[in-house]
Amino acid sequence: MNWLQIGSALFGIAMLVFIFPRMRYAMKHSPKGTMKDWLSYLFPLGFIVLFVVFLIMSVR
Repeated sequence: MNWLQIGSALFGIAMLVFIFPRMRYAMKHSPKGTMKDWLSYLFPLGFIVLFVVFLIMSVR
């Protein structure tokens, strides 16, 4: 291992140490999604999936 890989590994570990408590706090205090929120997320996602399937089928 060279010094760049060691430094990158230490930076990644330090990032996890500092980010994990903030992420846990944000997850605990965030608003919960309702069914309407989930449907408004899944509706465009379904269109994207269908569009990608359409593109794949049109290439064949």
